[in-house]
Amino acid sequence: MKKIFIILCLFLLFISGTRVIADEFFILGKAHNIKYEDISLGADTPQIRQIIDVEILNGLDKGNIYKLENIIGSNPYYDIHVQPKDKLLLHAEQGDNGFEYFIADLYRMNVLYLLAGIFCLLVIIIGKLKGVFSLVSIGATVVLIFSVLCPMILAGVPPLAGTILVCLLSTVITMYLVGGINSKSTSATAGTVLSLIIAGAASLLTIKFAKLTGFSDETTLYLYSSHPELDFTSITASVIILAALGACMDIAMSIASTVNEIYLTNKSQTVKELFDAGMNVGRDVIGTMANTLILVYMGGALPLLLLAGGIDAYKFFNLNAVVTEISSAIIGSIALLLCVPITAVISANLIKFTDEKLKKNAIIEVEDMIKGKIND
Repeated sequence: MKKIFIILCLFLLFISGTRVIADEFFILGKAHNIKYEDISLGADTPQIRQIIDVEILNGLDKGNIYKLENIIGSNPYYDIHVQPKDKLLLHAEQGDNGFEYFIADLYRMNVLYLLAGIFCLLVIIIGKLKGVFSLVSIGATVVLIFSVLCPMILAGVPPLAGTILVCLLSTVITMYLVGGINSKSTSATAGTVLSLIIAGAASLLTIKFAKLTGFSDETTLYLYSSHPELDFTSITASVIILAALGACMDIAMSIASTVNEIYLTNKSQTVKELFDAGMNVGRDVIGTMANTLILVYMGGALPLLLLAGGIDAYKFFNLNAVVTEISSAIIGSIALLLCVPITAVISANLIKFTDEKLKKNAIIEVEDMIKGKIND
């Protein structure tokens, strides 16, 4: 019943979060006939103009066909290569004679819908009811980031404070939905949050002493052009924390679940024995999880790593962007390492303390019942 109540609250959060995106209106089109014109005019870089018959698929002009132009130059980053039957995302502007349409990009959401559908289906088939709870927690985390964290940062709230708050909410939702409302989930939540707070402090210290600027890629430059008032060094620290959140939740729940199961099997074990069991599990998980975190960062920075071939190694590893990526990976791994003993200590003490307290309360209730019958 408690989980159903949590899901209903999350559904209301999701509905309120999607309202932020619902006001955005876009037009879909479909390419049909395409004509090509060479407009290079003797220039060194070739330019091709595509004249495309585009059918409007939604909006007031649904079903109408417009001739739109698309210029293909020599920059693959900006070029849009349209082929017949491609779906297009169109930008609409109100003109004197109605709407004027421009090609903004290729429409790719159908591929994302397919991948998301396959993922959700597999999670439900393999995870069953817990898989459903996992999907709900994923949806809640996405809504928290898009509808809570991003607006907070843009409104002037310190990015690190907002990130810690969102991570706390996401961790609570995930842990209690997947693990239930019990001391096991509480231990995992506490271990995750404390580890992330330490990671946040380490990020700020690294940024300060390494004098990182927070501008590690083109995305941050685009953001700076539209919001120069933002604190980009704090945003970098927030990125590090968010990237480490999933791995910390994973290892924290693994340790807390193990300690809980061991205690249920043998309730005579001491806190130290439970702590040692949690540490043993943590040591087994650390190797693969830390490797996973490093690979996530290195995979995202692969184009940057490819640049190292033509640059002096000492100069390359001293670049702001490279130092940012490496420090992010190391700090995330540190948070993961610290999550093991923190969660093991908390779960060993809390699980045993909670069970003993429940036993004590049960004994007191029985004694009160016996005293009541004797008095009667």
